[in-house]
Amino acid sequence: MSRIVHLIRHGSHQEVGKVLSGRSEIALDETGRTDADNVVELLADLPIVSLHSSPRRRAWETSLPLARSRGLDVRRANALDEIDFGGFSGRAFATLDPDPDWRRWNGERATARCPGGETMGEAVARARAYLLSLPQAATPAVCVTHCDIIRGVVADQLGLGLDSLFRFDCDPGSLTTLTLDAGGTRLLTLNAQARR
Repeated sequence: MSRIVHLIRHGSHQEVGKVLSGRSEIALDETGRTDADNVVELLADLPIVSLHSSPRRRAWETSLPLARSRGLDVRRANALDEIDFGGFSGRAFATLDPDPDWRRWNGERATARCPGGETMGEAVARARAYLLSLPQAATPAVCVTHCDIIRGVVADQLGLGLDSLFRFDCDPGSLTTLTLDAGGTRLLTLNAQARR
């Protein structure tokens, strides 16, 4: 029997597109709070049994309107955490762009390691293992996490390879849905967003 997992990217914050926030505790901004409310609309017609979140503040805050609307507790899951970007963390993208280590990381996601941090494979492996460990009784599940975690899991589960994760977008507050079963993974929804 298939297990449905809904992956939600956390909502917007002031550093989106400007700074590699990494594992910082930045909060959602006004747009991000709207994104979080829109997640409730995105999932309005879908059954949900359990709700899980990265421990980062921006993910946790994104999960709260859905938790309130469905009367669910949110389980914090370290496996859904942002990639440990090591020495890249907290740097503006403008300063990262000329860095050869940064260029290598983005060009060779399947093999490169963030300085002092994780490889993409390590980050995806922990997230994938968590999703695959969810029992049938806990699904359909919603997991609020981060852009590269979602793209990495999708690329990995569909056999595209981690160097292919830039082939699709994952916007703040978006919904990506997978079915996980013994026969493999199917992608049902990619980067869906509520009507604005």
